[in-house]
Amino acid sequence: QVQLVQSGGGLVQPGGSLRLSCAASHRNYAMAWFRQAPGKEREFVSAISWSGGSTYYADSVKVRFTISRDNARNTVYLEMNTLKPEDTAVYYCAAKIGQITTVLFDYQYWGQGTQITVSS
Repeated sequence: QVQLVQSGGGLVQPGGSLRLSCAASHRNYAMAWFRQAPGKEREFVSAISWSGGSTYYADSVKVRFTISRDNARNTVYLEMNTLKPEDTAVYYCAAKIGQITTVLFDYQYWGQGTQITVSS
């Protein structure tokens, strides 16, 4: 059983930046970030392979968000820049065995969720 513990998040003004972290209890998992805005379905944001050599991004966050990982710390990061009000959501990290995908139901393990609110 993989445990994922998230940190970071909070309230930020439009155009601002935040960084989310997700610490995993085990290694060798592909990791991803999803988000869920009020009244909407959970959607894919970004994913990174176990090695860090492959990354995926949703079109809505490309260029603005950067996913990375530190395997020595079993931690994945999501650096979010130029934040917009439409980025407001609860953000979840997720883990799966094997290759990264953008499909929510492919991920077996989930973090507790972190609220990001972008507002002036």
